[in-house]
Amino acid sequence: MSVKHPIIAITGSSGAGTTTTTNAIRHIFRNLNVNAAVVGGDSFHRFTRPEMEVEIRKAQEQGRHISYFGPKANDFELLETLFREYGSSGSGQFRQYLHTFDEAVPFNQMPGTFTPWQDLPQNTDLLFYEGLHGGVKTEENDVAKHVDLLVGMVPIVNLEWIQKIVRDTTDRGHSREAVMSSIVRGLDDYFQYITPQFSQTHVNFQRVPTVDTSNPFSAREIPTQDESFVVVRFRREMKHVDYPYLLQMIDGAFMSRINTLVVPGGKMGLAMELILTPLLEDILNRKRRAGHQMDWLNSQE
Repeated sequence: MSVKHPIIAITGSSGAGTTTTTNAIRHIFRNLNVNAAVVGGDSFHRFTRPEMEVEIRKAQEQGRHISYFGPKANDFELLETLFREYGSSGSGQFRQYLHTFDEAVPFNQMPGTFTPWQDLPQNTDLLFYEGLHGGVKTEENDVAKHVDLLVGMVPIVNLEWIQKIVRDTTDRGHSREAVMSSIVRGLDDYFQYITPQFSQTHVNFQRVPTVDTSNPFSAREIPTQDESFVVVRFRREMKHVDYPYLLQMIDGAFMSRINTLVVPGGKMGLAMELILTPLLEDILNRKRRAGHQMDWLNSQE
């Protein structure tokens, strides 16, 4: 964690709704005039899409599993190095993973490949990460300890699978069978590397549908926001959360536990902005105070 160079991370598995949170935070950034360095978690994959397909076939032949959830397909050391370097000096390197033709064409590349590594922009206010492993912790690496605000996006698993199947077949051109196979292949890594992160988070947003999702593999549509509730769990140490204010501002919200707020799904964007804005403001205020203190100390030399 770093006062001078803070890191904000959205963590959640593929298809979990992290994009919704990303859009809300970027809106907050605009309102607060935040200049953020933005990094996508997919850029820390070890393999391009064709290379990953080869690795999957090799693993299957050897009776092993490999998935985008685990360390065999992701470089946790490199991710932690970036977080450590940014927290120390506000610098580091990043690249992009190009999912679609629309993303790849401007770079004259094919989908499923990486752009070259390049330096992060200089003089940014914070680093914003969105991806699978913003709070991952293993015996070798502890990414979570470098993050100043860790936000989890956690739909119930059937909804998560529906969102992944619909997104990957509609937007990324994968077959339904291939997506289902990837879900099964990733279960062990999901349990070991994804779900433990949600015990490290400061805030979790979990979308729970109010329609039948019993068989996610036969679903053709993603339940809408209005067909769900969002369960918001705060870390118990966060004593400064203004629950009465949130209940007043979010129509239909209620408390289910002492640190858990439930809001209508259609209010999720509003809830995110009301909850995350003061948390980001607090981080930015601490950064400014540290800068002023450093300027004062330099003036005394």
